[in-house]
Amino acid sequence: MSIFNSISPRNLGSWSVGAILGLAAVVFSWRLLRSRSSPKRSIPQPATINYSVEVKSPFPSTAGLLSEALRAQNNGLEFFQSFNATLGQAVRRKLRGKKVTCRLLGVILEENTPQELKNQATVRSSVLEVLSKITQICDLYLVEGGLDEESEQKVLAALGNAGAFRSVGLVKDKVHFCSAETSFTSFVQQREPNWHIDSNAEIFAELARFINYGVHVSPTKLKHSHRNVLSSTSLEQFFGSV
Repeated sequence: MSIFNSISPRNLGSWSVGAILGLAAVVFSWRLLRSRSSPKRSIPQPATINYSVEVKSPFPSTAGLLSEALRAQNNGLEFFQSFNATLGQAVRRKLRGKKVTCRLLGVILEENTPQELKNQATVRSSVLEVLSKITQICDLYLVEGGLDEESEQKVLAALGNAGAFRSVGLVKDKVHFCSAETSFTSFVQQREPNWHIDSNAEIFAELARFINYGVHVSPTKLKHSHRNVLSSTSLEQFFGSV
């Protein structure tokens, strides 16, 4: 009996189903092996962008303000500290080529008020050496306000007798008298000095913003301090001559 004779319609249905299942198994195995052997594709990730925003405040920081204040204070201290330099070297280093205005009462003169000048005018002998160094390198103006004519003449005579014009080098035309304190302030502002020296503490309330530095000459310190105004008991002490 041949094989064809053994295939009946019943046997043919069974053989076809088995063949189909076998073929499906082969196809499944082939696809599985292919998927394992092929390289995996990496999925590109979106790029991450970091944004940094710097916010600047329109107001100065506390550290910046403190730094400026310390710098101004150090400059002021350096201006008046003489260390071990001679008087001439100290004055030359601090005041070279600068314009200086200076009150007479309490700084150049022994007297402190206009009333005292009605009796006499006395030049402080210890200040003459400092004045001689200042006049060599600075444009110096001596100023006083609120004096009558008689007192003004006493002051000029005292300066002359002390040798301020002849030996020290002070220019007589640069000794100026004002009728009142208000005109005194105006005179100083018009001169635009780099430094102003004064024994009157109240004057610095008006002048501090118009000058680079101020020198308050008095045994007592200023009640209201200014960043650019320093204090000393005398002009001589500023430059280490006493």
